[in-house]
Amino acid sequence: MKILLDESVPVQVKSALAGHQVSTVSELGWKGRENGALLTAAEQAGFEVFILADKNLRYQQNLSGRKIALVELWTNHRPTLEKHYPLIASAVPGIGSGEYKIVSKP
Repeated sequence: MKILLDESVPVQVKSALAGHQVSTVSELGWKGRENGALLTAAEQAGFEVFILADKNLRYQQNLSGRKIALVELWTNHRPTLEKHYPLIASAVPGIGSGEYKIVSKP
């Protein structure tokens, strides 16, 4: 799968997603884009999954009609996330187009 990590998600989370094509917002030069423009750019670039730690996005954006699936992490604290890479990795397989999945604190 082609996965995009939001700028608030530590780049080290790539390690949890072996076997996928993972890019970051920063790597693509998209840092600072508003959420709606960012999601549109990600969809146009062929990303299938967007991983974020912003708990407000689903309330701030109209997500109906979006093709990109969204995975919301419970934190962006790198050491905490590193302890739970298998949980993060398990959120991606089988996620459907436009689906919004919340990965809860274990």
